[in-house]
Amino acid sequence: MERIHGAASYVLKSDLVEVAVTGDGGHLGPVTFRLGDRVVSPYALAPWLPDEVDQDLPVLLKNLRGDFLCLPFGPQEGGQPHGETANFPWEVLEQTGDTLLLHLDAGDIGACVKKSITIKPGHTALYIDHRIKGLEGDFNYGNHPILDLSGVNGRVTVSPFRWASVYPPYFSDPKDGASQALRRNATFSDLKHVPLQNGQTTDLTHYPARAGNDDLVMMVSAPATAEQPFAWSAVVFDGYVWLQLKNPADFPATLFWLSNGGRSAAPWNSRHTGRLGVEEVCSHFCDGVDVSRQDLLKEHGIPTTRHFSKDEKVSLRIIQGVAAVPEGFGAVAEIIPAGEGRITITGEHGASVDVEVDWQFVI
Repeated sequence: MERIHGAASYVLKSDLVEVAVTGDGGHLGPVTFRLGDRVVSPYALAPWLPDEVDQDLPVLLKNLRGDFLCLPFGPQEGGQPHGETANFPWEVLEQTGDTLLLHLDAGDIGACVKKSITIKPGHTALYIDHRIKGLEGDFNYGNHPILDLSGVNGRVTVSPFRWASVYPPYFSDPKDGASQALRRNATFSDLKHVPLQNGQTTDLTHYPARAGNDDLVMMVSAPATAEQPFAWSAVVFDGYVWLQLKNPADFPATLFWLSNGGRSAAPWNSRHTGRLGVEEVCSHFCDGVDVSRQDLLKEHGIPTTRHFSKDEKVSLRIIQGVAAVPEGFGAVAEIIPAGEGRITITGEHGASVDVEVDWQFVI
């Protein structure tokens, strides 16, 4: 293992990708991708090292970076935030030239979880598979990638969605010295027109924005079709796009955690800025499993938990990767299959790029 940004980490490398995964919490990051003569690193690292903050904080906050599995998702009564999967040590089962396979016996859920991360020669993508065995009952869950858009004029979009809302309670409560810009419980149908507390609207496709605020929204993905067999989210940086592909049957919704300095309490200290969580979930927003089990979005036909059987093996798969895009590409308008093992990414002005991605992995 190597110590990276203060945390002991496993490292996996290919010709185009290098990925680190913390032993404690299984946080993926940093990740570097080679795009021609450029090396890019879109995943966020916390603006603190693990040993610089209160050691009584959960590992989740001490090691905060990149992506991690949340099972259950959200705060837990008497348990770890985002579950032991985001806080406890993961052990190596196997490491080959292209795959890192980790294992965790999660006591809080009574299940065995395996984390498989695969990289492929010639691909600037991560193939992430969480395999769950022995879990019984209704649980919420999600992947939790955090990107660093500091100093970037980023563009943010998702595939078509059928329902969307700002988090109903305060996400950033002024009583806690926090601040948010979006109007609580406001529904919307267009990321470019989301209600603000002051009665106006804001465009969430541009980020960073709304400095001094932390906000949370949830978009529920449209079902898959033959023409659009996966759902996607995409963030355009300077000259490249970060993308995420999923099966909406496994991850019905996408959360945007728009973290731009709205939390003044430690360890945030108003310095967690320009960060964007693009979290694929089956959950009631960022709430814990007890709230998600209340099925509060039933009237909209939106699942907020999944039923697991201890005799069933469940595989939750995500693809995350990058691709170079030309100047003036703008926000991503569409990502569709381009035959087997390739996708076409189209920008808002009509330009498109084809990329090697085994999209069938998530189907």
